[in-house]
Amino acid sequence: VRCTNPQLCTDNGVNIVVTDYGEGDNTDFILSPRAYSRMAQSDKAAELFAYGVVEVEYQRIPCRYGGYKMQFKVHEHSNYPDYLAIVILYQAGQTEILAADVWQADCKEWIGMRRAYGAVFDTTYPPSGAVTLRFQVQGRAGVYWVQASNVIPSDWKAGVAYESDIELE
Repeated sequence: VRCTNPQLCTDNGVNIVVTDYGEGDNTDFILSPRAYSRMAQSDKAAELFAYGVVEVEYQRIPCRYGGYKMQFKVHEHSNYPDYLAIVILYQAGQTEILAADVWQADCKEWIGMRRAYGAVFDTTYPPSGAVTLRFQVQGRAGVYWVQASNVIPSDWKAGVAYESDIELE
């Protein structure tokens, strides 16, 4: 993300991780104070903060999470056994997750999860037992499904992240 005000900002910009998304023309990047000040020229950080909202331009770049495989965090608002929301963490590369499904072993079918926002998917019908997920990915190789078998244990807890063996490119 780079500020377009040459009187206050450098041409370098700052790399950020986008954790949510909005739709439409009125979408904002809300940067941390550290990231916001790093866009400023060396002696202009205070002036940039005083200015407040600035116009920006951005470019999508591949994420790199050295040493981390994809994790599935059970969202804090999950309530066993009635409601399960997952947050997908450490999604590397330039892939985009389009959809997520949960495997229902009792009826032997995939049930679509609702995209609540950003990388959060939820369902009011979590399976009993360990949770197997699949998610639809769009990347350089096209659109395809990736499966994470038994990635969340049957005794899952809200707020806990469970690591998988998946690394997206």
